[in-house]
Order: sequence, then structure tokens, then C-alpha cells
Amino acid sequence: MGPRDSSDLAKAQWDDADLPIRSKKPGSAGGEAVAPKQSQPNRSHKKKNASALDNAQTAEAQSNTPDFGNAAILRLPDFVVERNELFSELKRKHDAEILEKEHPVINVALDLGNDESGTPRPEMPVAAKAWESTPGSFLKHVDKGISSDVVVAKVDGKELWDLDRPLERDCRVSYIPFTSPEGRNVFWHSSAHVLGEAAECHYGCRLSHGPPVEQGFFYDMALAEGQAVKESDWSPLESKASKFFKEKQAFDRLHVSIPDLKKMFGYSKYKMYYIENLLPPEGSTVYRCGSLVDLCLGPHIQNTSKIKAFQIMKNSSCYFRGDKDDDSLQRIYGVAFPDKKQMTEHKKFLEEAAKRDHRRIGIEQELFFFNDVSPGSTFLLPHGTRIFNALQKLLRSEYQKRGYSEVQSPNMYDSDLWKKSGHWQHYSEDMFVLDVEKKKWALKPMNCPGHCIMFGHRERSYRELPLRMADFGVLHRNEASGALNGMTRVRKFQQDDTHIFCTQDQITGEIEGLFDFLKCIYGLFGFPFRLKLSTRPEKFLGDIKTWDIAESKLKDALNSFTASGGGQWELNEGDGAFYGPKIDITISDALRRDWQCATIQLDFQLPQNFELEYMTAEIAAKPKAAATNDSPTDGSAVTPKVLGPGRARPVMVHRAIVGSFERFMAILTEHFAGKWPFWISPRQILVIPVMPAVNDYVEEVQRLFKAQKMHVDIDLSGNTMQKKIRTGQLQQYNFIFVVGAQERESRSVNIRNRDDPETQAKGELVPLDEAIRKLKALKKERRLINSI
Repeated sequence: MGPRDSSDLAKAQWDDADLPIRSKKPGSAGGEAVAPKQSQPNRSHKKKNASALDNAQTAEAQSNTPDFGNAAILRLPDFVVERNELFSELKRKHDAEILEKEHPVINVALDLGNDESGTPRPEMPVAAKAWESTPGSFLKHVDKGISSDVVVAKVDGKELWDLDRPLERDCRVSYIPFTSPEGRNVFWHSSAHVLGEAAECHYGCRLSHGPPVEQGFFYDMALAEGQAVKESDWSPLESKASKFFKEKQAFDRLHVSIPDLKKMFGYSKYKMYYIENLLPPEGSTVYRCGSLVDLCLGPHIQNTSKIKAFQIMKNSSCYFRGDKDDDSLQRIYGVAFPDKKQMTEHKKFLEEAAKRDHRRIGIEQELFFFNDVSPGSTFLLPHGTRIFNALQKLLRSEYQKRGYSEVQSPNMYDSDLWKKSGHWQHYSEDMFVLDVEKKKWALKPMNCPGHCIMFGHRERSYRELPLRMADFGVLHRNEASGALNGMTRVRKFQQDDTHIFCTQDQITGEIEGLFDFLKCIYGLFGFPFRLKLSTRPEKFLGDIKTWDIAESKLKDALNSFTASGGGQWELNEGDGAFYGPKIDITISDALRRDWQCATIQLDFQLPQNFELEYMTAEIAAKPKAAATNDSPTDGSAVTPKVLGPGRARPVMVHRAIVGSFERFMAILTEHFAGKWPFWISPRQILVIPVMPAVNDYVEEVQRLFKAQKMHVDIDLSGNTMQKKIRTGQLQQYNFIFVVGAQERESRSVNIRNRDDPETQAKGELVPLDEAIRKLKALKKERRLINSI
């Protein structure tokens, strides 16, 4: 068995690309699947299509039988054969029903995006019929430069759609290439199905789930007792997958009811868990690819021939649902591309990423470590703490300029507070809960409820708004052990958590101020960033008018940011939080990997739950009496209290810029590959003597630079000078001062710059006072370039 895997999917909240997450558990359903009746065509177009249906059924039976040879087909497990027969039966019934439908003409326009100059191409109307025309059928009208990279379609800018899935209504169709994040996810999700098919044929295993992940995909599976995936299995699995690619296996989509899903997947306790706990009562979609029929939302690529390069990267063991008390499964990771050249480039990327791995650099530079006495909690060593403190100092300096007030709030709260905020009902499993004096308490996983208490503890006036509360307090989240991953996924962390209480009229100005804050912080590290606005979801709290006003103000702020040269923003309709719209900010590191650190969220619900209010500029009513706890403490929505004249409810803005300090430090470590900018570097200067006779001058130099609050080390060991220099270079000191008799006599230092190769053989001789002045300026200005 391999080491336990650290996956972000460990709590078995099924990946978005596979299954919806629903809290409602569908009722029990039973019964046998009923053989479809032969439908009698009753419309003119049915007669034309009768023979087409017969031909399609014959082709369907042939094209989806993988060519393993007769002996291999006989070796397929009975559960695979029975499952696939049921799928074929239901698919024939579905196809007959589609043929019976009217196929009216629908209005379809192709949105082909921007041209090479960035100018939007005009929409292209195409002739189409409902339940017949597919997005893939329109690609013949599209330039090959666009169509060759298409992976999947998108309907009306919202819903990803299989290229071979018939359209159902008037719509606008756009195409998603592999080069986009959505396209890669679909491509890798489809590749995961091929891996699942190969594993099922090779092992006769029970599959769990196989989603796309950041650098490819994986599939979890249960093998026979005592059996485990071995590295020697990789080649046979890849050979099977290669054969499937040549067969051009189609991805066939079918919506299946809960009773039929239970019959189809009754052999698998894992699929049954998803069916019984995560699916809506109306059922879900199933996809067939070759001999694999799998529970899946899709969408997928057209067929397996699109996959030109495929490789298994590693395997490990994991727990079903990320629960150590549940079954131990085998996990196989892979990656795939539509071009072999991309696979070569990806391998180079992985090599560079491995060199930059923050877990390796953290050990090498003695920044931090982890220990099983407190899993998921970082032991931050002195040099790592220097980086942490430099980040906090940066933010505190900006807080002072931007009108923030730093506060401290308790680490543990009575469960009644979490029930009032609504977190208890939706988040308690991810909280560390304690029993104290016959009551339940929980360590805080976020600061917002505590800040609401702080806002509401006394009367507030409009003159105090906006009130910006900043909190660096320690937070704890009960992440599953399988989800822990270095400093990027931890249980104990701190973040630059801030909550802004403001009026509706102040929203635009506050958001614009936050954009400026983002530019300031991310610019220091060389991070480009993108903004995405997520608007009102289907299920939301509050009234539509309030939502519309808030979204309009966010759009105004985003447009103002774009007009000032801040770049274009994206619209993500319907993906806002239930309590308010949000802006997600994604940064891109030196390897062009995307990370979401910052978030800006408007919240109308918490101020309502905590009955927060302030006196307006109108003629004020009498101050409210001492607060009473009449509002619900069960997490249910609070009935809006009618506020009298002179009183109003504040809007709450949740915001973080670096997010978790631990995670941000991991990102910075890999972004800079351990070569820290001077102002944040834990090892800024190393002073080395040419001979023991100048040790006193070395110590004096150290004292002078330490007095300027710089991190200065000296090496007075018995090692040779060259070895001392080499050691300092490996430890990534920004500057190495080599001093001898000449430097002592002239009160100077010979400086070797880490990032300037020309200074490595013999450094630049700089007067001591000038070196102090220049390095003070380099630190104060927080310059990215390591140069004086």
C-alpha cells in the first residue's frame, strides 16, 4: 500500500465535474426496469426516422463494445455486463422518445469569441432544430484554427454542453478550447473515465469516483482484498487506454431515474452511497464510454480519439470519503493531452515545480516543519517566522494608511453564537467542538460572527462608517487528514481577515479601495491577478432589489478598475454566495499556476441575523434598549426587523487579500523558488572573513546592520572561505559580504549579489556607510529586484 494521499477532495464532497452536492437525501425507490414499448410513429417526421433508429441501435451496440477479442469480452465481470445491458436498454428507449418529439426550428447563434486583435467576432446564426442539431454539427462552419482546439460547448454563457448533445431551445453557443481551465477540466475528466475503463477491465475492480484535479485527474477504486496497484501495472493500463483511444469510443449521455440507478449500480457500495446521499430525487446522468458506464454529470469530449498523449503519474492509497474509519481504496493519478508536445512541456513543468516545492524548500531553508503530534499545524521556525512577521508588518503599515482598526477576538465561542450565524448547521463538521461545563463550544474557523458581536456591543452612528475591522487571530478548521497538504491545506492558520461595515452608498468606494489594496500588495510580489464577479444564485436570502443594487455597485467598481488600466473582469452569473454577491481574485505565479487568495463578499444576512443597526443622519429615534436575544439561535433566517426612522442596517463586506498566511507563504516560496526579495528574506546578509585576523571587523559589521533591523549572520567557522561562500549561496542569502584587511582598513565591504553572476567571482567594494544606506532603502522600498 502506498502512503496515504493528501487530496483536496477528501471529505467526499463529490467533485463538481461529477456529481451535485445535495443535502437532501432522496427517498427509497425500488422496482425493476421496464422494457421499453415499441413506440408507434404518429408524426410525419417519425416515418423518415424509423429506419434511422434501427440503424442507430445497431451501430450503438457495435460501436460501444470495446475490441478486446472474444476471450477478453467473456472475462468482463458479470456486474459490468449486466450494468451495460441495462444502459443499452434505457438508451434505446430514450432514443425512441427523442424521435417521437417534435423537432421545431430553433434560433441558434454561434459566439466565436475575439479575433487575434481582441475584437469580438460577430455572432453567426445557424440553421438548427431542437432535439436534433448539436453544437458539434456547427463546427463545419467554424475556422479550423478555432475548431481544432474545441473540447466542449457552452450554452448561453452558463451551461457546459457536450458537443454531440442535441440542443433543446433557442440559444447562443460558444466553444471552449483545451487551453481554458474549463476545457482542461472537461478533457481530464473524460481521460479519467478512460482510466476507469482500463482499471475495470484490468482489475475487475469497483470504481468510486474519478474527477479532474489541478494537474490531471485520478480514479479511486476498490480492488480485491489483499490486492494493491503496483507500478508494474502502469504500463498495461496505459496500453489498454491507448487501444481505447484508437477505437474512437464515444461518450454517450443518458439521464437515469433513481430506481434504475440503484439497479444499474447496485453492485457497488460506493456508487450507492452517491446515489442515496448526493443525488436529487429526479435522478442524474450516466455516461458510457466503451465498456465503462459511470455515474457522472459530465460533460465530456466527443470521443476518445481526441486524447493523443496519456500517462499514469503515480498511485497511492486513500480513504473513501476521506474518512480514516471508512474503506481503504487505491488511487491512480494520470494526465492526458490532445497533443504529444503538450505532454513533453508538462513534464518539464513538473520538474520545475518539484524544484520549487515549498515542502522541500521549507526543510532546506529551515523555515517550518510538521509533526504528527499536531497534524495540519505548522511548526514555524525562526527563519519562517521572519517571513510571517514581514508579511504582517506590510499589512499593518497599509492598514494604518487605509483607515483600518486592528482588533482581537476570542478563539472559542459558545455554540449558540454559531447557531445564530448559521455556521453550526452548515459547517459544524469542519469545526473543532469541545464540551465545557455541560455546554458545547467550538474553536473559531472564521472571525465574522465575533466581529458582528463587536460591532453590535454598543450604539453605532453613521459617522463611524465605514468601520473596517482587521483581525490576525488564530483560526482552526477540522480538515480531513487526507486533505492536509503542506502549508497549502492546514488545520491551524492565521489570515488577514477584515470585515467592513458600511452603508449601501459606500459600497462602490470601499470596493474601489480594495482593488487599490490588491494592486499594492500583489504588485510587490509580481503577481498579476484577475477578477471575477459572481452574481445572485437561484437560492438566495434577501430581496431581489437589494441584490440588484449591490451587484450594480460592484459592477461600477469593476468597470472603474478596468477604465483605470486594471484589466478586464469576468462575469460568473449565478455563482454568488447565498447571502450576497462576491468577487473572486485569482493570482498567477511564476509557473503560471492560478491561486485564489483574495475574496470580496457582500453580506446582507449576518447583519440581519445579529440585528446590527446604526443611527442615520435622519432625525434619530431614541437609542435602542439593552440588546435582547430574541432572534433565532437555530441558524434559520431572521425575519427582517422593521427599523424605525433614523436607523438602518449596515452592509457587511468580508475581505481577505493574502488569505491564510501559511498558504500565502507556500505560494511565495514556490513563486520565488526560495530566492526571497530582500525586504522579506529571512537571510539577508552573510558576512565572511578572509582570515581570522578580521573577525572583530566581521562582528562590527554584523552589529551595524543588525542595528538597522536587518537579518545578518556571520561565519567564523574553520571552513575554507570558498566553502563558506558556497554554503551561503546554497542558503540563498541575498548578499554575501567578504571582508579582509583591505576592507577593514577602508571601512568597506566586498559585496556579492545573489542574483548578479558578475559579482560572484569578486564582489563590488562598497564603503560601509554607503552599503548601509543602500540596503536600508532596498528594504524600506520593498523592491522586487535584488540590487543596490
